[in-house]
Amino acid sequence: MARQSSERSTSAGIAARYFAFAMLSTAANFAVQAAVMELAPSPSLMPSILAGTAAGFGLKYLLDKRWIFFDGYTSYGDEMLKVVLYGVFSVLTTLIFWGFEIAFWTIWKTELAKYTGGALGLAIGYISKYTLDRKFVFKPEEA
Repeated sequence: MARQSSERSTSAGIAARYFAFAMLSTAANFAVQAAVMELAPSPSLMPSILAGTAAGFGLKYLLDKRWIFFDGYTSYGDEMLKVVLYGVFSVLTTLIFWGFEIAFWTIWKTELAKYTGGALGLAIGYISKYTLDRKFVFKPEEA
């Protein structure tokens, strides 16, 4: 118990886990996309993207719920509301990422600019996502 509460209180530990979980969910997304493309009778991009997104989203939700926000299960209704809010915030923060990447590409028209904008958009998106999830999805217990 003491170990868990000390892990909860370290911002660096939470940030490291959050980053690692983002990388794991991205890897799961890409692995599922590759598997769908390989196994599909006629490879199509959209089914692979949808399957990969679902896999990455599900994994990230479960990891964030348990190891970032230490959130327990209360009821089916509460859990469904959390999943929906988590999904809405995921879409909104993805739009931030895409917006920066597209804007940097449009302005400077170089690969470096595109990836710089993408990296900046991802950083802003993930910080925003954590803040939104903390406030609206996985609300801390009232003292």
